[in-house]
Amino acid sequence: MRKLKVGTRGSRLALAQTEIALAALRISEPNTDFEVVRISTRGDIDKRPLFTIDEKGIFEKEVNDAVKSGLVDFAVHSMKDIPSDLTSELIVASVPKRGKPNDVLVADRGRKLEEIDPDGVVGTSSLRRAIQLQRIRPDLKVRPIRGNVETRVKKVISREFAAVILAEAGLRRMGMQDVITERFSTRCFMPAPGQGAIGIVCRAEDRKTAAMIKKTEDPVSRAEIMAERALIQNVEGGCRFPLGALALASGNKIILSASVFSADGAKNIKARERGSIREPHKLGQSAAQALIELGAMEFAKGWREAVRDWNKNI
Repeated sequence: MRKLKVGTRGSRLALAQTEIALAALRISEPNTDFEVVRISTRGDIDKRPLFTIDEKGIFEKEVNDAVKSGLVDFAVHSMKDIPSDLTSELIVASVPKRGKPNDVLVADRGRKLEEIDPDGVVGTSSLRRAIQLQRIRPDLKVRPIRGNVETRVKKVISREFAAVILAEAGLRRMGMQDVITERFSTRCFMPAPGQGAIGIVCRAEDRKTAAMIKKTEDPVSRAEIMAERALIQNVEGGCRFPLGALALASGNKIILSASVFSADGAKNIKARERGSIREPHKLGQSAAQALIELGAMEFAKGWREAVRDWNKNI
């Protein structure tokens, strides 16, 4: 029996996503034994708010380093944690069927966003979520929050926070969908590029493993994700420059919607492009160019200054 090692972070969500990938692989590869190897990343150790860490891939670097070195054969990630400029030594060998991309609210006493008291404290370490929340409810206090999904939910239950904003897909994969009190529409609360998707990474030269992993792929999800990642790569997004994006395929076409905000939330630039499902990279480039032509890059300076000010107050 062939034995392969799969790398993953050790969080409950990461392990759940790894098991989803392995469940599919076990069906197509009944004669392969998969050993899960848990790997700690900088993002697991450094508990500062995410926007204060000026580094890409804090939740994947150590895991992917293990793939490159041969310590593990492949790795399972949340797609939005994989940098758009992934090293050429590695490939995203599979994008399984994407889960719901929506952000959701988990609030005490089952409340919806409109029902939270003024000055209520809502937790998130995502600048994208924070700025969209403040545009809808400027009377609420947004505070950074770290820790795994369960920890964040417990902070709501203990009333340390009135609410937190999380990804719906993660809660569902952990069987915690019952704590959701409101699902935000992607039209008014644009998700992060890649949100809801899983990415399986292996060495580019390991064609045998790549071919095996490819069997778990959902081609439509792959095209949507590649469009969103091409957008990031061409706009140079990231946690210091909040960028919301969502690609939706229908037939042989994809519509890619993108949104960026000024640091004070007063300005919002949106782009919406349509393209072929066979050319997701071209679509991402087109949407990025539209954002740039509308002045999106002018927001960068304001965000750098805002993050610097926030760092002083932490």
